[in-house]
Amino acid sequence: MSSDCIFCKIVKGEIPSAKVYEDDDLLAFIDVGPIIKGHTLVIPKEHYDNIAATPVDVLQKLIKLVQRIAGAQMNALDADGVNIIQNNGEVAGQAVPHIHFHVIPRFKDDGHQWNWDAKSYKNMKEMCFYAAVINEHTA
Repeated sequence: MSSDCIFCKIVKGEIPSAKVYEDDDLLAFIDVGPIIKGHTLVIPKEHYDNIAATPVDVLQKLIKLVQRIAGAQMNALDADGVNIIQNNGEVAGQAVPHIHFHVIPRFKDDGHQWNWDAKSYKNMKEMCFYAAVINEHTA
């Protein structure tokens, strides 16, 4: 655990939280600054900065719990949908450097809109260039 990490402090009980789920490895709790009420954060109890630093077995456990929380939100809150978000790095919107997933219940009339400003590639050649460069580093 990291002594200055807010999520590690929540895991240790130093900061109170509204727990949704807890086991030996994982914790899910209500976000104090929800986009939509019921917005839940899912974290491993052990500290990992981001997705690249998180072991695959921990990621598997996390995504299984994310799936359970999403289903629970749809059933318990009668949500029409769910957004699942996972940011890495400050520039990508990661406010707390402890890997976490946002599970956000969505409702037809919740008023929230994402400001998605899609860009484009010049052509298929440029798209293939990015695909090849990324592919070279996946091993």
